[in-house]
This record gives sequence, structure tokens and C-alpha cells, in this order.
Amino acid sequence: MLVYPLDTIKTRIQSPDYKKLYTQDGKATRALFRGLYQGIGSIILVTLPASGAFFTTYEALKYSLNDAIPPNSTLFMPQPVINAVSSGGAELVSCAILTPAEVIKQNAQITKRDIKGVSPTMQVLKEFRKHPFRLWSGYTALAGRNLPFVAMQFPLFEHLKQRLMERRRKQKGGNVDGIFERASITAVSAGTAGSGAAWITTPIDVIKTRMMLAAGQERHNPQESKDLGKLLTEGLASRSSKGIWETAKEVAQTDGIRGFFRGAALRAVWTALGSGLYLGIYEGGRFYLEDSRKAKESEPVMQERDWSKVKVGIGSSRSQGDTVKKSGWQDESG
Repeated sequence: MLVYPLDTIKTRIQSPDYKKLYTQDGKATRALFRGLYQGIGSIILVTLPASGAFFTTYEALKYSLNDAIPPNSTLFMPQPVINAVSSGGAELVSCAILTPAEVIKQNAQITKRDIKGVSPTMQVLKEFRKHPFRLWSGYTALAGRNLPFVAMQFPLFEHLKQRLMERRRKQKGGNVDGIFERASITAVSAGTAGSGAAWITTPIDVIKTRMMLAAGQERHNPQESKDLGKLLTEGLASRSSKGIWETAKEVAQTDGIRGFFRGAALRAVWTALGSGLYLGIYEGGRFYLEDSRKAKESEPVMQERDWSKVKVGIGSSRSQGDTVKKSGWQDESG
């Protein structure tokens, strides 16, 4: 929610109608900065399961690969490769959940509120109501952007975090056990890694934005397939005349090489802020929960029992019949 306005401005800058809708005499107009939270509802709803799916898959793959391929085994895989594979697999799962919300969000970000006061998000949903499967038409573009992004970000993030943790341990002469301290180190590492990866992958992000905006502009196609699997694998190329390569050629022809880096600086800034907050809070929360669990497990378990109700030597026995005689040292009161 904090960095969403920067994402809206970035989307508008990357839009093919940017100059027509948001500039005048070569300068940005006020329209560029209006309605900066348009479409945020869909992202808030879908980010929760998408983030949960991403980190569950990422942590599971990372620890599984580390256990299956120990450092001294014959089948060696460097830790950066393990982190890249784990984050890539997690991103494929997350993208399948996130794609519809991303399509709705980006179309809502450039939609003007109509006279009747209907929200941009509702206007976009109305466009997709008859063809809901088109919401997944940007899956390949989203995955094509996010896979190289996380493949670069997470290995660098894990490396920077480890180096900063080791440096802090040497300074303190002990473990880094403060929640705020660990979260801060994670935030700095994630922000640094995220900004670099965001800058490098901006060309793919421009193509992804153009394709998702095109999905909202498509009109009724009577032969449109309702096969979700085909849409996920073939993407928008199967639904329109402009696929990934066609969109890239169009950007190159209309805007040149500079067109592929539209909004690169803005994207690097908001990704640094977003990744820092996102992974910093995640790491702090994870450490808090792990610390609480360890503290609970280390507590001694004391079971209180009422020994006055325990009768020694009284009860049934398979070897002595139904009742065992009292021991010699027991009196009649038991």
C-alpha cells in the first residue's frame, strides 16, 4: 500500500498512450498523478494467498534441496543456484495466482473514472465479465518478467544478508538476535538486491505492461478459447495478433531502445522500498515466531499429579486373578 502510487505512475509511463494522455508540450500533466490508488483492491486481496504460496514454496524447495544436496556430496549445487531454483519455482506458483489481479490492476491504473462515479476497478471487471479466462492471458509475460527478476534478486539478497550478518556478529562478538536488527539487515539486503534486479529487468516489465493493457482493450472474439491451460502456456499471443515478440518489436519501432527502459529509475526506487519493507517485515516476523517456538520448547514440562488417588498393589492382574492382594506394608486404609 505504501509504494503502490509509484507503481501506478510507472504503469502510466510505460503505457503506449503515455504521451497522449499524461503529457502536454513534453511535460507531465496533473492527470499522471491523479487516482494513484486505482486498482489497489484486487492486489490487496490476491497478494495474501500469492505471497503465502511464494514463501511456502520457496522455503520448502530451498530446505529440500539443501538436505538432498549436502556440500560434500558428489552432486554439488552452489547455494546461489539453489536459491535461484527455489525462487523460480515459487514464482511460477505465485504468478498463477497473481496474474488476474495484475491484469485488473494495470488496466484500472490507466482507466478514467466515468461520470456515473463507477470505480475504475469495476469498469475493468465489467470488460472481463464475459471473458474471465482472458485475465490469465498475461501469465507468460508476468512469469517472463518475474523469473529472471527473482533469479537475480534472491541469490544476491541471501548473499548480502549473510555477509551483513557475519559483519554484525563480529562487531557484537556474538549472535544477531534482535528482531529489529535482523529485520533492518534483511531490509537493506533486499532493497539493494531488488533495485538492481528491477533496473535490469525493466525491458521485460515494459513488454508485460503493454501486453496486459492490451488484454483489457481486446473486444469480443467469438472463437476465444476457454482453455485456461492454453492461456497460461501461450499467453496473450494466442488471443491477439500481438505476442511477446510482436510487442517488443512495436516498442522498438515507436520508442527505440529508450522505450524499453521507460520508468526504470522509478521502478528501481519503488522496488527497493517495497522489497525492503516486504522481506524485512517477513524476516522479522519469521524470527519472532521461531524465537517464540524455541523458547516454548525449552521450557521444562511439569506434570502435576494427585498421588493421593494412586493405589499401589490394588487392581486386576492377568497372573493373579481379578484382584492383587495388598502389600505387606499397606494398612487397611490403603
